[in-house]
Amino acid sequence: MDRAVDRVQLARTVLGAAATIALILAYNVDRNRLEDAAWSGVANLIVAPLVLLIAGPLVIVGFLYYAPSRLRPHLRSRLRAPLKAVGWYVLTLVVISGILALTAQAIDVNDGRSWWEYVLGVAAIIVIVWGFPFFFMASLYSARSAFNSAQVHPLLPPVLTMVLVWVFAVFNLIGGGMPGGPPAVQFCSLLGGPLSVTAVSLWELRRMRTRFGVTLHA
Repeated sequence: MDRAVDRVQLARTVLGAAATIALILAYNVDRNRLEDAAWSGVANLIVAPLVLLIAGPLVIVGFLYYAPSRLRPHLRSRLRAPLKAVGWYVLTLVVISGILALTAQAIDVNDGRSWWEYVLGVAAIIVIVWGFPFFFMASLYSARSAFNSAQVHPLLPPVLTMVLVWVFAVFNLIGGGMPGGPPAVQFCSLLGGPLSVTAVSLWELRRMRTRFGVTLHA
């Protein structure tokens, strides 16, 4: 792990959050805009792995297609690690959703409760107390590591990050419209995040090539 890249990514995140807060305070058209932005950021972290599940395979297929033919079998053989991470993530989501849905349908507060209803109730409490925090941390890790895609090739995580940030930019534009403020501020607020993340990812790719000799063809 390159600590210089981690420091730059952390600095970009802090500066991005500070810029967002400054723009909201300077051009506040809605008193709840700061709270909405905070919740939107949390929602993006939760949704990021789900977007990766959809966009990730397309990016990986393109990545493998661009790779030299002699390296494709080796890269395909290394897909087991991200597939395993995806499997555990999906399994966790299915188990949590299944327990909560079954509990909501099976338990009747106006009826006498059988032993299995108590079991479902205890399982639901475990999911709420332990499952939700675990799922939240798993979502953060999955978004940060792109489901261990570096196991396939070190260049994959920054490539996936660039795709993911632009997908979110489009979703945010469609869902929330243009940010408040003058036109120049609107475009800076809309494109500042994706462009800065793209710049850091491109710098990371260049650093891996020039400093560590990591290329797709090597």
